[in-house]
Amino acid sequence: MLAAQHRLNDAEDFRTVSRRGRRAGSRTVVVHLLAPEGEQAVGVPARAGFVVSKAVGVAVVRNRVKRRLRHLVRERQHLLPAGCRVVVRAQPAAAQAGSEELAADLDRCLSRAVAPGEPACAAAQEAR
Repeated sequence: MLAAQHRLNDAEDFRTVSRRGRRAGSRTVVVHLLAPEGEQAVGVPARAGFVVSKAVGVAVVRNRVKRRLRHLVRERQHLLPAGCRVVVRAQPAAAQAGSEELAADLDRCLSRAVAPGEPACAAAQEAR
């Protein structure tokens, strides 16, 4: 479970990140990342939210996919730039994907979504 300070739970935040954030996709997940402008990020933790639609499967499958994604993002949170907001959207293929494949796709998408000039980009690529 993500701590409350690391959760993205406002519908407006989800909309803003999905529309204005950098997008990177794979077979199992799509990552939208919106980095803060300027020096607003000092001391502000990265926040993440998850979107798992009914196209992924029935409620049991959707919740399992969401739990797995939450766990993977929690392990990688230190790699994200301070103050950024991330929305991870599961594709239907995520329901059949193994943990290793889901982790590899998430790492690949996060490293592409983080700007090349950000210090966390090199760390995200090393984690793969």
